[in-house]
Amino acid sequence: MRRLVIVESPTKARTISNFLPKGYDVEACMGHVRDLPASAKEIPAVYKEQAWSRIGVDVDRNFEPLYVVPSDKKKVVKELKARLKDVDELILATDEDREGESIGWHLTEVLKPQVPIRRMVFHEITREAIQEALGHTREIDQQLVRAQETRRILDRLVGYTVSPLLWKKVASGLSAGRVQSVAMQMLVKRERERIAFRSATYWDLKALLEANKQKFSAVLISVGGRTIASGKDFDETTGQLKKNAKVLLLDENAARALRDRLLKGENGKPTVWTVIEVNERVQKRRPPPPFTTSTLQQEANRKLRLSSKETMRVAQRLYEQGYITYMRTDSVTLSSEAIHAARNAVQRRYGKEYLSDQPRQYSTQSKAAQEAHEAIRPAGTQMMTAIEHGLSGTEASLYDMIWKRTIATQMAEAILKFNTVNIQAQDAIFQATGKVIEFPGYFRAYVEGSDDPDAALEDQEMILPPLKQGDLVNCKDIEALKHETKPPARYTEAALVQALEKEGVGRPSTYSTIISTILDRGYAQKTSNQLIPTYVAFAVSRLLEIHFPDLVDTQFTARMEEVLDEIAEGKAEWLPYLREFYQGEEGLESQVKEKEQTINPRDIYALDLTDMDAKVRVGPYGAYIERENGGGEAVRVSIPESIAPADLNVSEVERLIRQKDEGPDIIAHFPGTNEPIYLLQGRFGYYVQLGQNGEDGVKPKRASLPKGVQPQNVTPQMAINLLSLPRTLGNDPETGEEIQAAIGRFGPYVRRGDTFKSLGKNDDIFTVDLDRALELLSQSSSKASQLLRTLGEHPADGKPVTVNTGRYGPYVKHGTTNAKLTKGMDAETVTMEQALGLLAQKPPKKATRSIAKRASRTSAKSSAGKKPQTAAKKSTAKKTATKKTTTAKKKTTK
Repeated sequence: MRRLVIVESPTKARTISNFLPKGYDVEACMGHVRDLPASAKEIPAVYKEQAWSRIGVDVDRNFEPLYVVPSDKKKVVKELKARLKDVDELILATDEDREGESIGWHLTEVLKPQVPIRRMVFHEITREAIQEALGHTREIDQQLVRAQETRRILDRLVGYTVSPLLWKKVASGLSAGRVQSVAMQMLVKRERERIAFRSATYWDLKALLEANKQKFSAVLISVGGRTIASGKDFDETTGQLKKNAKVLLLDENAARALRDRLLKGENGKPTVWTVIEVNERVQKRRPPPPFTTSTLQQEANRKLRLSSKETMRVAQRLYEQGYITYMRTDSVTLSSEAIHAARNAVQRRYGKEYLSDQPRQYSTQSKAAQEAHEAIRPAGTQMMTAIEHGLSGTEASLYDMIWKRTIATQMAEAILKFNTVNIQAQDAIFQATGKVIEFPGYFRAYVEGSDDPDAALEDQEMILPPLKQGDLVNCKDIEALKHETKPPARYTEAALVQALEKEGVGRPSTYSTIISTILDRGYAQKTSNQLIPTYVAFAVSRLLEIHFPDLVDTQFTARMEEVLDEIAEGKAEWLPYLREFYQGEEGLESQVKEKEQTINPRDIYALDLTDMDAKVRVGPYGAYIERENGGGEAVRVSIPESIAPADLNVSEVERLIRQKDEGPDIIAHFPGTNEPIYLLQGRFGYYVQLGQNGEDGVKPKRASLPKGVQPQNVTPQMAINLLSLPRTLGNDPETGEEIQAAIGRFGPYVRRGDTFKSLGKNDDIFTVDLDRALELLSQSSSKASQLLRTLGEHPADGKPVTVNTGRYGPYVKHGTTNAKLTKGMDAETVTMEQALGLLAQKPPKKATRSIAKRASRTSAKSSAGKKPQTAAKKSTAKKTATKKTTTAKKKTTK
């Protein structure tokens, strides 16, 4: 008997085939084989005249979805149908979550197999797990399928109904999403808190003391019986001292006066520093639970600086290669086999004293936990390390983090001892705190936020000298310290994932998609790991929170997720819920129709600069400031992309308007020509410009400021030097070619003909000489890309798949997608199957930037009077290439 097993990717197919008996053929469907139409051209001709076909859901016929097979999946479907003719049984081995269940169901609807069908699920790809799954197959879970389909329909209804309204009222090409809009609103709300924040200043003292020949520090905590104000006494949202705070707020003069008094002493006698109180407490710390999808993304962002998208991509590869368990889960449970394996590893590597007294199991706290039944951990029962697996690069780093976290769950608690010593000097009391790790326990393997446990242990310890009440200590120095309250921190990806999970918005499988979407659509920019909302996001948030408050309300969205969970469990009906949400008395459909008539686009602005009687608006060409000039006309000036909403203060606005009215300030004149040099701010930051824009259309010479140089630090000589670039250093003594030094997109470099070399970190663009340039240019150049082999045609579109070699070694190529060969692969022997597996792990490249991103970045100087661009075609979610649909027919209601 021959059996066909279908999985999502070639990598997963290759791994699982190693553990299946003879007679089992494994094929990859490359993700979803059908979905709702992504564009008008995918709508079958028979339905194009139907009004509902634009959405892809017939809301008047019980929300019947229109499923189609995208062109890049037709060949895959054809081949799978052909393979089905030669087998006696079909086994669907797609992932165990709702998405995987949905892919399996769509396969049956498209392939229409005439052989028995079995559903096979597993949470790790090991021989034992696959054999266990083969013996316990089941039917497709229709409740899970229905829950996933309801989610898809909800997302389509929100996106395709509200987005056109944004095009009309804000700017063309914008999009709204059921979950993305909530995440965007959270970023905007945090930025508004930063705008409202007003920094406050407070001072205290820090004493350098010595006892028993050991120096230590102590900070001032009270004076004259009054507690000194510290950071906790200030309001986190306003930055100001709390109204009920009964503390002494020191300014600079008071702090320095107290410092001088303590150093000089009283009545001609030096100040005596006496220990008046010593406290000690012991704390035990339990290891954190094993990783869920959320905590894995958070920790990978903190430790490895990986985005949520990158984390899930790497985790997917590790899972499909059989190294870790399924990576989309909100459970913290470990199987008994995993616990046993982890305990053996602890005893073997760290010794019995580091093993917890009893096997430690964790319980999932989330009420919505539903994706999978076990936490993310190393697959199998051996707990092999990354080195033992032969992993390298990012895969090794992420696996190592998962391995350590899993091992730590079965290790002994860490024991810490905290010491607090109060020391009196005149009427002032200082406090010194110490921390000693009495027993590291699980710290030996894992410390949250650190990728080096041993170094983290050393950093955590603050050892005080042995002290008791009545002891005298020596004061070596006292420093007056200034502190300023800081505005609420912007979200990082880790913090946003944590907040989404806490609010119940989205599910483990959606976090990375949510963040990628708000970045790709131009609603946020990622700078230094911070997610900064754009002015476009502010304008869209204003419209939604005023006119569609439910769509940006975390509780409303969390309740929608709960309903979807209830549908999956058979506790709720999907159709009544969709009808109420979309067609109810206050349903989305009627709300949008009403708002199309009542919303005035002039009321939808990004920011209201009340102190200046001005507003920040968003037009087809970007964000701009609009202010009435008193004569009935408005002054409009574009806002550079580099200015975040919270950084747009009064002085910055005045500078931008003055620069437009009066022209930029002259910072120097160029030697010889006496042409003025201006310091300007553009789309990509600050730059210097020689002269003004000429009427003949010739652009004046410009030079960007070097990385790290702030505009206020630009001197006249620096500006002249920048505009003197490129510098001619001389000629190559061998070829006679001219050699120049200049600054480009990727930093300073030297050039000879078509050969470029970046300067080293210790080289100065203004002083580098010919000898140094020749040394750099003599270094071996990177090998240009060369075609090595052609493997054949890609099954999805018939385009060639080739093996090439380039600057970073051999890689496979399909269209515009490149994938580097992994360790152990050889360019001469790599197969088509291996190449398809590598290419499947690479995200498809987008052909164009979204209009929303252009709107947030492009100059707004032409906003007034310009005709808005026509709405761009609705772009699909990032998984379009793997999650599109199949037959050009409507699904019959189950």
